[in-house]
Amino acid sequence: MRIISGLFKGRRITAPKKLPVRPTTDMAKEALFNILNNQYYFDDISVLDLFSGTGNISYEFASRGTEQITAVDDNYGCIKFINETSEAFEMPISTIKSDVFKFLEKSKQKHTIIFADPPYDFELEAFSKIPELVFQNDLLEDEGLLIVEHSKHTDLSQLEHYSHSKSYGGNMFSFFD
Repeated sequence: MRIISGLFKGRRITAPKKLPVRPTTDMAKEALFNILNNQYYFDDISVLDLFSGTGNISYEFASRGTEQITAVDDNYGCIKFINETSEAFEMPISTIKSDVFKFLEKSKQKHTIIFADPPYDFELEAFSKIPELVFQNDLLEDEGLLIVEHSKHTDLSQLEHYSHSKSYGGNMFSFFD
């Protein structure tokens, strides 16, 4: 995976093969950040990266100037890799090793963007729990956005607060506000 833009543009990051991850493709990530670039000043926002895996999305935000980034994953290896990488690049990424659903139930901090990249094989019920907890616990700032990455075979359009989806290859991003 590589960082698409910003201070660390072009840097390649290679995650250990043993991590249970499926990083967002460079094509899909670039398209997503083109959308976000038209809506936000990256140095003015707070980001919560759920099911953060390799930290791919967090690194992209950090490279573009975001200073408040929290990455949450329940895998120790993923958290360790994000900590090591963000330290090597001097990126302002805080990590939390936690089950994402338990974290969302307890969290009180608001964010501008919440990005969730759960396993593609989640059942619809598990996917629906993400926006449900985010909105129930008021975790988005006023102009905030929840983005859920999923397979093109999963339809989240019937979920509350759903706004729209964008498809890039086999990846989909569903937006909630």
